[in-house]
Amino acid sequence: MALALVLLGASEAAAQRAAAPPGYELVWSDEFDRDGWPDPRNWTYERGFVRNHEHQWYQADNAIVTKGNLVIEARRESKPNPTFEQGSTDWRRSRERIEYSSSSISTRGIHSWRYGRFEMRARIDVRPGMWPAFWTLGDVGRWPANGEIDIMEYYRDSLLANVAWGSTVPNKAVWDDSRKPLTALGDASWSSRFHVWRMDWDENEIRLYVDDVLLNTTDLHTTINADGSEKNPLQQPHYIILNLAIGGDNGGDPSATKFPARFEVDYVRVYQRSIR
Repeated sequence: MALALVLLGASEAAAQRAAAPPGYELVWSDEFDRDGWPDPRNWTYERGFVRNHEHQWYQADNAIVTKGNLVIEARRESKPNPTFEQGSTDWRRSRERIEYSSSSISTRGIHSWRYGRFEMRARIDVRPGMWPAFWTLGDVGRWPANGEIDIMEYYRDSLLANVAWGSTVPNKAVWDDSRKPLTALGDASWSSRFHVWRMDWDENEIRLYVDDVLLNTTDLHTTINADGSEKNPLQQPHYIILNLAIGGDNGGDPSATKFPARFEVDYVRVYQRSIR
């Protein structure tokens, strides 16, 4: 009975933490309140070298839930690249060794949503070479024609809030992007604290915030793929990705940064408009 009461109290506390804002109802969340691996009912993993010529090898081992937070940990470690091919021109296969590891987890194939309020409370590492992100991709289509929303992206001393869709050129996006230097967000201790990133998304626009400060607004009447399909990838269901990338095309030089590095997430929540 005592254990049951404890569990009931914990569930009630979680429900209070996730109380929906006026006009919304909570449709999904992960509060990261059970230690261990991320919940497989919510998350899958990317593996290997994936995109943007990034330094890290993605693997499941670098994501753990502990003390009420999801911790994605980037490590400097050297080991053979199992996909290495001598003479390959593919950057993923031409690297003989893995020099960094990290994790990228997503709700792809498990959960996706069309419109709503997406919210994350997290603390990010802003040292050289760090490239953490809380973002979404559309369920249908190849990038960028499936649409991308960067609710939180950080690299090289700036927070980014971006929306992308397809251009006339395959594999080239049209971007509506916004960058805000960390120096414009507060004092020098900003990165030592947790902050709340939010997207408010409906059929007309996407609004991206940090700590209730509006970073970017995108008019969805303008986000039609330019490939002749007339499709709007920002009006389809999207799934969530959380990752900590290192270096690559945009992340900067991590060579002088002391590892491990951490991306700590308190919760991720999705709300949608109440219909009653």
